[in-house]
Amino acid sequence: MVLEFRSVTKEFTGRSGDFLTAVKDVSLGVKEGEFVSVVGPSGCGKSTLLSMTAGLYQPTRGEVLVSDRPVTGPNAHVGFMLQKDLLLPWRNIVENVEFGLEARGVAKAERRDRATAEMRRCHLEGFENHYPYQLSGGMRQRAALARTLAIDPEIILLDEPFSALDAQTKLILQNSFAGTIAESAKTTLLITHDLSEAVLMSDRIVVLSERPGSIVAEIAIDLPHRDQPLKRRVMPEVNDYAAQIFRHLRLEEKAA
Repeated sequence: MVLEFRSVTKEFTGRSGDFLTAVKDVSLGVKEGEFVSVVGPSGCGKSTLLSMTAGLYQPTRGEVLVSDRPVTGPNAHVGFMLQKDLLLPWRNIVENVEFGLEARGVAKAERRDRATAEMRRCHLEGFENHYPYQLSGGMRQRAALARTLAIDPEIILLDEPFSALDAQTKLILQNSFAGTIAESAKTTLLITHDLSEAVLMSDRIVVLSERPGSIVAEIAIDLPHRDQPLKRRVMPEVNDYAAQIFRHLRLEEKAA
């Protein structure tokens, strides 16, 4: 397994000294090259799982491992993408893509070569000297993915990267991301509230309960074209999988 959670519980201490349990007794393994989505109610600890993978938080109990190594601090082996692209406005796009490599001390010529290659993979040729304000939201997110891939992480963490986009751009970008990630063969963990998105992009979906989040279901997506969500989108089985997740989340009971 590239990523493992072993009986992980994470508690936070409030201002009054009381404990809030974000996730409880989560055990999960993610294989090399696998694309796994995590869905669940708001506040159930989905983003906490990503933060522990990145080493930003430590488990209260249990253990998180990346490639059999315990995560004990900020983890240079993962690339983390958030809802916002976080591009630096004073740097052009190729300089933004180089940023992580620069922080790691990679020589200028090598980081330019790697950044240029990832921009090509993310269909951003010709925009190297543009600045973030000159790009659309979708192109900015592709630049953020190129920056993530440039550092050659073992795991890509995606925290709702499409949630701020309009519906058409979202579909196009899902397809672009899926193809790029499949080509790079990166292990990926996606957090999303969009059940269809999870089905369209994933090999497997993990469903969390309400807080404290614990795993209530793991659903293998037995559909072709994981690298082309637009092809999956027209398959009738997509709705069946989404309905299955819906039932595990008990949304009908909550609506009643």
